[in-house]
Amino acid sequence: MNALNTTKTSRPFRETAAQAAVPDGGLATIRSGGPLAPSGVRMLPDDLLSHEISAHIDAAAQALDSLRRQAVVLARWGRDLAQHLAAGGRLLAAGNGGSAAEAQHLTAELVGRYDGERRPFSAIALHGDTSALTAIGNDYGYDEVYARQVRAHARHGDIVLLLSTSGKSPNLVAAAQAAHEVGAISWALTGPGPNPLAAAVDDAVTLDARSCHVQEAQLIAIHALCECFDACVKNDESMQGED
Repeated sequence: MNALNTTKTSRPFRETAAQAAVPDGGLATIRSGGPLAPSGVRMLPDDLLSHEISAHIDAAAQALDSLRRQAVVLARWGRDLAQHLAAGGRLLAAGNGGSAAEAQHLTAELVGRYDGERRPFSAIALHGDTSALTAIGNDYGYDEVYARQVRAHARHGDIVLLLSTSGKSPNLVAAAQAAHEVGAISWALTGPGPNPLAAAVDDAVTLDARSCHVQEAQLIAIHALCECFDACVKNDESMQGED
């Protein structure tokens, strides 16, 4: 019986396909479709990428132009939100994916602060309660994850703000319908209209842009809403101080 040979032999370094394809001159010598990165992905030239970035920024500016044309709606929302929350009312906000993050951004600004010290106000991002979200989704389906929470938390006159880049999300349309059932006011920030969500709410700002630019403009809209909100709250407190 032969003894087991436990001597370790050195193994030659195995090159990846990408590394093997790199000539002695380095990555810069590859010109077939651009330089080859270590991952094997062809690298695009800086001038082309710079053009893509400029085009993205230009398209985002067009989305902001669409938002600017509806500034009067945001101003009205800021005033109404300040009046309602100052009187003890509540804002409920919801969205899916990136729009959920935007919704939570807004509620954080209201419960915390936006720019300058002021008292906190009641605002809830409905996706934040993951136990309720997953329980409702499991028992009633994902279309009901926000509608059931609206029925639970919203009171007559409360405000429900729904954010969607498409305006077609069934769970947000259902939340708008639930808001009507309980006597809450419903608003929506969406992409191009007309769309089902904009049609289902009491008031909507529809942005004529691609989904990514709608989401970028939504953040500007949220901050603009906070600007109006804080200005109204400050004015109200100033008037009360004069009484």
